[in-house]
Amino acid sequence: MKINYGRQKIDKLDIKAVSRSLKNDLLTTGKIVENFENSLKKYLNTKNVITCNSGTSAIFLSLLSLNIRKNANIIIPAINFVAAANLCHHLGYNVFFCDIEISTGQISSKKIFECIKKNKLKKIDLIFTMHLGGNPENVVEIYKLKKKLNCFIIEDACHSFGSSYIYKNKKFKVGNAKHSDFTTFSFHPLKTITTGEGGAITTQNNYLAKKIKNLRSHGMINKKGINYDIISAGFNFRLSDINCALGLSQLSKIKKILNYRRNLFRYYLKNLNGYKNVVEFLNKNFKNSSCHLVIIKINFKKLKISKKQFYNLLKNKGINCQFHYIPQYNFKLFEKKEKLKNSEIYFYNYISLPIHLKIGYKQIRFVIKQIKNIIDKKII
Repeated sequence: MKINYGRQKIDKLDIKAVSRSLKNDLLTTGKIVENFENSLKKYLNTKNVITCNSGTSAIFLSLLSLNIRKNANIIIPAINFVAAANLCHHLGYNVFFCDIEISTGQISSKKIFECIKKNKLKKIDLIFTMHLGGNPENVVEIYKLKKKLNCFIIEDACHSFGSSYIYKNKKFKVGNAKHSDFTTFSFHPLKTITTGEGGAITTQNNYLAKKIKNLRSHGMINKKGINYDIISAGFNFRLSDINCALGLSQLSKIKKILNYRRNLFRYYLKNLNGYKNVVEFLNKNFKNSSCHLVIIKINFKKLKISKKQFYNLLKNKGINCQFHYIPQYNFKLFEKKEKLKNSEIYFYNYISLPIHLKIGYKQIRFVIKQIKNIIDKKII
């Protein structure tokens, strides 16, 4: 049995929606893009949504709109995908990787201040947060640093479309952008909903939203026939009507999608968590999560094998897992020699199990059985 780590699910309704869009007069910058943005705005309960062609473009446009000074100091979680760090590197910013809380896999205000002190930083320009696995942690706590540190906050919500968090007994959807300057999403095929490739930015700031829309399309204004002007050095980061047609179709099934992912997560949790004191789930509160990842800690020391050996034992049975993520300071590009304690512990002890819309309970039971078999054989 071969079990993929992740796969998109495209059904007949999605195909029909995309096929229908191909018959329209405009395949880009048309009404379907506008409809998708308005639907996202309503679902996320936010003021502004700007779609673009990837989650990376969403981060890039957000950064550009802020006009941050040269040699700016940017704090980024060490455990994160490399997109934000790459962009900051290209823009000439100083990147400082922040250690995580081992209980969440995410940064906290405590870890941010440790990073500031350790690197003797007098000024912080921007902090990236990232909701690992679709679990928003410390959202408001970190947002409160905005005023204290006089900095910007960008939520990298690539894992957490459909997630929510509680503040003052009120539920907020990730993407409302009331506790950040921007929230950025990815609609890559492995994300909660997909547009094929694509992304979106949400913000409560109307001025910045207008600026991003301009940057998204060559910096062009007043396009009427042959008359137009260029007011900024923009790009073509637009999302097409074809992509947005798929996005609208996927968004119409969001409740069903989230319920399915949460039920799969629940099944994993019920049958694996705590098994022989070897398995521990990073997150157990799946009710407000998009359940993008199933991240488990394995006591490899007790099993007397390495993470790589464990991974290969599962792969030999046709089970494809993943690592989220390699600590970014280990990449040659950034040349950071000093290791961060919790990030190292996390990387060497945690692994992500398969979860997606095409996987069924038969495959999940097989994954669980094989993990238990490995543990049983190693513990005498």
